[in-house]
Amino acid sequence: MLKKTIPHIYALGDQAITIEWSTTISKEVNNQVMHSFQFLRLNPIEGITDMIPAYSSLTLIYNPSIIRKQAMGGSPFEWLKQKLARLAEAPTEITEKTEPLIVPVCYDLSLAPDLIEATQLTGCTIEEIIALHTNEIYTVYMLGFIPGFAYMASVNKKIQMPRKANPRKSVAAGSVGIAGEQTGIYPLDAPGGWQLIGQTPLKIFDITEEEPCLFKPGNRVKFEAISLEQFHQFNAA
Repeated sequence: MLKKTIPHIYALGDQAITIEWSTTISKEVNNQVMHSFQFLRLNPIEGITDMIPAYSSLTLIYNPSIIRKQAMGGSPFEWLKQKLARLAEAPTEITEKTEPLIVPVCYDLSLAPDLIEATQLTGCTIEEIIALHTNEIYTVYMLGFIPGFAYMASVNKKIQMPRKANPRKSVAAGSVGIAGEQTGIYPLDAPGGWQLIGQTPLKIFDITEEEPCLFKPGNRVKFEAISLEQFHQFNAA
């Protein structure tokens, strides 16, 4: 059981409220975020229209009119703040971890435009970067930037790298990158400044699917190195 830190709860405009436990990336803090997120999914508050979990905070979008009725005409924000404070400060039961999602990644230089630069930034060889990147099991802390982009952490300190000083105007969908202690996959062709070290043949975002995003907050992910031939065979299939 994890004892929770006292969160900071504040208004985000007049139709949203944020619960913030910390300002840093932490598995323990994110457990608190996901506990509250999952609890509210199972025990919804009437008037809450959407929930957005992040690294260390949970934002709730609400209908002020519906919340005001429950507050008996009082402030929707103050009513929600009091209700959420009790939830956010309760102890968290740590549930058993699920098996990680295996994501194939090709680290061939033809698909990894920043891999050479990464060796210069980190002092590691290409083989060491691949080994360190595939050795970790990452947690999906949040989705953002573009649809389906999963922010995962934490990258081994030996291969943590800053974002590029001059972002690319276009990064190919499936590109795998590192920025600081985060790693992620571009689900669509988009501008971006992460250091690109490989590419996955998986489709990360598919609008035709009932669940268009491959990843969800709370998922655990492990990368698995594949050859260029396997990458092309996967795409052909």
